Amino acid sequence: MTEIAADLIAMAPAPDRLRGEGRKTAISAAADRIATPNVDPRDFDAALLGLFARGRRSSAVTLATLSAIFAAIALTWIEVDAVVTWLCVSLAAQILTQLIARRFPQQDLSHADTRRWRRDFIVTETIQGAIFALLVALVGHAEDPAALACAVVMGLLIAAMNATISPSIPAAAAGGMAPVALAMLSLLWEAHLAEGAAQMIVLGFGAQLCFLMLARKLYASALEALSFQSEKDDLIAELEQSKANSDLARRRAEEANLAKSHFLATMSHELRTPLNAILGFSEVMKGELFGAHIVASYKEYSNDIHASGHHLLMLINEILDLSRIEAGRLELKEEAVALDHIVEDCRHLLALRAKKRGVTINEAVEPDLPRIRADERAVRQMTLNLLSNAVKFTPPGGSVRIRIGWTASGGQYLAMRDSGPGIPAEEIPIVMSSFGRGALARKNAEEGSGLGLPIVKGLVELHEGTFILKSNVGEGLEAIVIFPASRIIPPGAGLDMDLGAARQRRRARREARQVP
Repeated sequence: MTEIAADLIAMAPAPDRLRGEGRKTAISAAADRIATPNVDPRDFDAALLGLFARGRRSSAVTLATLSAIFAAIALTWIEVDAVVTWLCVSLAAQILTQLIARRFPQQDLSHADTRRWRRDFIVTETIQGAIFALLVALVGHAEDPAALACAVVMGLLIAAMNATISPSIPAAAAGGMAPVALAMLSLLWEAHLAEGAAQMIVLGFGAQLCFLMLARKLYASALEALSFQSEKDDLIAELEQSKANSDLARRRAEEANLAKSHFLATMSHELRTPLNAILGFSEVMKGELFGAHIVASYKEYSNDIHASGHHLLMLINEILDLSRIEAGRLELKEEAVALDHIVEDCRHLLALRAKKRGVTINEAVEPDLPRIRADERAVRQMTLNLLSNAVKFTPPGGSVRIRIGWTASGGQYLAMRDSGPGIPAEEIPIVMSSFGRGALARKNAEEGSGLGLPIVKGLVELHEGTFILKSNVGEGLEAIVIFPASRIIPPGAGLDMDLGAARQRRRARREARQVP
């Protein structure tokens, strides 16, 4: 149906599809960038400086406490005045670092600003490292092996603190650890060191190098985390844009669907009005109600006009039915329906057509089937569509077998199997789509619009049922309609009636119609 209305309703499918493909490409590219990030430190200078500033602000109390502990331990080997002076200088340097860190702006910075802030942080870290290195040197020069061990431990603690607090600026971390490493090297030249002291200092110096490498690793991890965060933000932005475009496309599709429904409703009225006149006048001309035709061909033309008009009216009705089903606007008028009665009526309607084609219709119905809760008109339409298809595609001398019975889950099924050529498995999705026709139907130019099976499928789904096609090429096609157990009306439920009496009344009415 969309194909019919494509020239009259502005659906704009191509741009939407292109935009959808573009969004998929953008999202895939963002996912690839996250999987294999290409990190450039210059892209994250301000973010790295921000990490450093936050780290310094959060470690103020820890560094002050560590300085106080170092000063208290140093009192064992150094005079009080020197220790107090060192502690004041150390705390002043830390206060300076805190002031600079707290003044660091949160907004984006220019390249010149980032260079200035990085320089300030490196200078303050180097000053703090030099102050700690002074204490390490003073303690290590004491004439006591325990003092040397204490100095080495102090150096390791300082290196550990710098490696964990300052990794986002590698130069600042190196500036904080380099003075302590130099102080340890200066202790190594002292001749009065006790036995094993040199090995201890070398071990401490090597640990400094390890902490420096750790700082480099943490710096790389910070870069990668920032890269992931940036790519994630880009992906979220693209997804939000995709969602907005999708909502817009959905609204356009809903508007197009409303326009299509309005178009079909209008066209059905405009087409049915002249069609009624065509069918009525052609029937009068075909029946020669006002006298015989002078030219015999006129009667044949009248028959053709009537048949074509009837076919066009049927096509319009099918299109409208499928449109209502697809739009979810077909309301079922549910009542108690005897499936075998409807099948028997439909079989009688198509008996003459089957006889002309030399097709035999066999019926097998399980006894005592209760009624089902369904729309009688919809069930009748499903049955007529399936049975007419079976008769149409069954070759002369073939047969159509109709079966009605119970399913394993307690529902009822209607199955129709013909002895025709069947449909290849790859063509089943085609014939189930709107206006879809199999290769055999196109080859033989079989009459039909390709809407029968889609309408059956839609009506079955409205009844919460299942529609199945089974086909073997050269052996025939079987169409199965399954109604769920929830639609079975138990006998004596108030909606049931005497099915035997109803069947007899139907048979009597048919026999009365056949009597000349």
